[in-house]
Amino acid sequence: MRPSHLITHLISLTGVLAFLWLHIPLPWLFGPMFACLLAALFGVKLSVIKPLSEGMRTILGVAVGASVTTAFFVALPGIWDTLILIPFMVIGIGVMGVWYFQRFAGYDFATSYYASMPGGLQDMIAFGEEAGGNVRAISLIHATRVLVIVVILPLILTQFWDANLDTPPGASVTTFELDQIAILTICGLAGWRIAKRIGMFGSSILGPLILTAIASLAGILHTRPPAEAIWAAQYFIAIGIGAKYVGITSKELRHDVVAGLGFCVVLLVLTSVVVLGVFALDLAPPMETILSLAPGGQAELVVLALIVGADMGFVVAHHLFRIFFVILGAPVIAKLFDPKQTG
Repeated sequence: MRPSHLITHLISLTGVLAFLWLHIPLPWLFGPMFACLLAALFGVKLSVIKPLSEGMRTILGVAVGASVTTAFFVALPGIWDTLILIPFMVIGIGVMGVWYFQRFAGYDFATSYYASMPGGLQDMIAFGEEAGGNVRAISLIHATRVLVIVVILPLILTQFWDANLDTPPGASVTTFELDQIAILTICGLAGWRIAKRIGMFGSSILGPLILTAIASLAGILHTRPPAEAIWAAQYFIAIGIGAKYVGITSKELRHDVVAGLGFCVVLLVLTSVVVLGVFALDLAPPMETILSLAPGGQAELVVLALIVGADMGFVVAHHLFRIFFVILGAPVIAKLFDPKQTG
């Protein structure tokens, strides 16, 4: 472990302790995130152990997969009226994003397009780099999008729907049977490694999700991961968000981050219009609607859904559909927007 790793965790744990002491909700998420963000802006060299961070994301895949039951598949036809909104939202976000970034931030098409797409960060960076975009700008804009969504959503959920963010996201590990812990661990690690070996995108979440869903449907798994595991996942996700700002220059702060913040306003307006329409037509419960349609990171929104006790099947179905649509469709739609694109 390098000195920068120790410094990163010292700063992160200080953030956790400070938020616990101040009784601020979501201390294992907000504490490390804001501590690392502040440290990065002051030039502290933070770093993450990538395999460990990826491994922690498997916990979320396992948590989602454990929620997949026969009832989940039975319920899928009943949520088509909100699922069908996802492609229209993604296309709308893409059109508005490209217009906004080119007109107001002066980015080229590739940077504007892949910075707009609400999909997996690593995938959008890879597509953007192949298309000749500004990788650093794409990374900072996506990090800013996720940061803003993660901060604003809990405020909305607590102010309007009295969501309890202090409820443990599961039972304590001390109450678990050893066979259930073993199955959860095997599904997480084996699912991740198998998915990574076959080149599946989002392997650290989707691989464990699929394997755990199989175990759940087979009747050998009866529980989600313990609260301590979910807190650990929050901790490492938070570090990952804050650390993305390491090495940021004043020019990047003024241009890329400010452009990202402006785009967040565009996203919030578009999302609010769609969400209010769903409310007006009474198509889905309010809390689940917001968590499902918010254009945040899949991992971060899964964490929030777990904490507030939302219908995991409903939320996950929408985010999986969004991720699949963006990852599979982004390069194709990019060529329609700009035939000169080769990526």
